[in-house]
Amino acid sequence: MPTSFYTHDLFLKHLEGYEHVERPERLRSILQRMKSGAMVEKLTFVEAEPAEQSVIELVHDPEYVQQILTLKTERAITLDWGDTVATAATPQAALYAVGAGVQAVDAVLNGRFANAFCAVRPPGHHAETARAMGFCLFNNIAIAAAYLIEHRSLKRVAIVDWDVHHGNGTEDTFIESEQVLYVSLHQYPHYPGTGDASVTGSGNGTGYTLNIPLSVGTGDDDLLGTFDEKVIPALDRFAPEFILISAGFDGHVDDPLSGTCFSTEAFGEMTQRITECAIRHCSGRVVSFLEGGYNVTAFAESVERHLEVLTYQGKS
Repeated sequence: MPTSFYTHDLFLKHLEGYEHVERPERLRSILQRMKSGAMVEKLTFVEAEPAEQSVIELVHDPEYVQQILTLKTERAITLDWGDTVATAATPQAALYAVGAGVQAVDAVLNGRFANAFCAVRPPGHHAETARAMGFCLFNNIAIAAAYLIEHRSLKRVAIVDWDVHHGNGTEDTFIESEQVLYVSLHQYPHYPGTGDASVTGSGNGTGYTLNIPLSVGTGDDDLLGTFDEKVIPALDRFAPEFILISAGFDGHVDDPLSGTCFSTEAFGEMTQRITECAIRHCSGRVVSFLEGGYNVTAFAESVERHLEVLTYQGKS
């Protein structure tokens, strides 16, 4: 079964013409690399479709969802904290970004594809229940996980978040859930200031949040050692029925927004370990969601390495 690559032209229109670090060129660099090299023969490209509003409301307050989807603006406007900006195409782009994730998990669960990558904008893992934050409007990965549990009757979904910034929105969504294991490797202290190792969940979700703070200067050896010592054992104990990845590539040594020093190859190594774990527990079912990454060259190279591993595992 092939690896699917979900995207849409709307994702290039979000923030078009506006000077912002989360700019359309990020996605354009990936698309150019995927469609002009060896990967074009290994991927099945799928156009994203819009999500149902009721699905978004599995995670977000209905009033907030309505505010975003009905937002009309002819100029760039700043939302909430001041780091999240919307332009005319943003509401539709956000709707289709959620839709891509729901399509992808459905297709992988139904056996149409071995695994999938959602090349979406805006990203999602900082978005809280009723607040846009950190360039994120809807929490794409959290909605996909909630969809798998509420609409596809899964009992155990794992989320591995290796974006250099802690996914506060995802953590908050599932902090009391024993059905979602949330694992985050992130620079700490760093934006948004959350992700201390002492936070392990609450109520029935105690023990189902694993925060792994990484210091400035952390390189491949320490990253992958931590992955082997903490991340994979936690996944094996949880025995997920599906694994989702918040695939941020801003931990790269060349990224301007981080102080960690990961190589391009490190993202392939993490992908390899996760896909092998998925083969052990859930027939290889993995869907990854694009999050951060702001040096367009390092970003595109790292995404390509991630996808090389996904496509290889999809054939095995």
